[in-house]
Amino acid sequence: MAYTAKDFRSSLKPIWCPGCGDFGVVTALYRALVNIGRPPHEVAFISGIGCSSRIPGYTTAYGFNTVHGRALPVAQGIKMANPDLLVLVAGGDGDGFSIGGGHVPHAIRRNLDLTYIVMDNHIYGLTKGQLSPTTPRGAKTSSSTYGSMEDPVNPLLYVLAYGAGFVAQGVPADMDGLTRMIEEAIRYPGFAFVNIQSPCVTFGDPEDQMKVQKTKMRKLAAEGHDSANRLRAMELAQEYGTALYTGVFYRNPNPPATYDSQIRARQRNQQSAVTAAAAVAA
Repeated sequence: MAYTAKDFRSSLKPIWCPGCGDFGVVTALYRALVNIGRPPHEVAFISGIGCSSRIPGYTTAYGFNTVHGRALPVAQGIKMANPDLLVLVAGGDGDGFSIGGGHVPHAIRRNLDLTYIVMDNHIYGLTKGQLSPTTPRGAKTSSSTYGSMEDPVNPLLYVLAYGAGFVAQGVPADMDGLTRMIEEAIRYPGFAFVNIQSPCVTFGDPEDQMKVQKTKMRKLAAEGHDSANRLRAMELAQEYGTALYTGVFYRNPNPPATYDSQIRARQRNQQSAVTAAAAVAA
């Protein structure tokens, strides 16, 4: 059966601010899922708390809105309980790299077949514009009125250093590119991370908005980047916050076995051992 974007769009209307980058993200998600071709009941969206974490409610797939920062542990549990589900995780930079930051390295090292999509707007939008983990140094926010004195987290370098097998970055200003990137992340057999520079139109920096993104973004494919080169990917990732690279930074050309596939293999082996023992006993 062929699906359309409408098959994945729920009747719940998004309540994001007009012009929010998350509108583009959810649209790209619909399109990517159409290309994947799996029905909504075989897909599960897990999220934390924040503007971006509203996404499960805007889809017809299974959805779970967890507590702040805990989307990854819940998603891992769901994937282990039902490995046949396509599990997507959605959150913001605050949700993923502040209170939830400790879960990221463990999700990466376990390498379950999950796709983690972070909508990185460099601010806490839902709670009215406080400093977030990716807010640039010097930025004035409602919780840093004289300018931030902290260096921002670098999500791309963070996940590459922990060994993520698929790392990409996109922008809603490039819908076709973002759709392809999300689709490729979903198809990757293992933990995949997609950082999306999704502008906050209410509290965000005017220099982060979509019109500016279109002029600033540099497509890695056009730059001739080899996505199999992890060290080069890390070099490019160090320019986070200064250069806006979009595309796949790194894709492991030899993906290791996923945690969920190993669970299934162990279960089959154990069942085979039980069956063989029963046959001997008989």
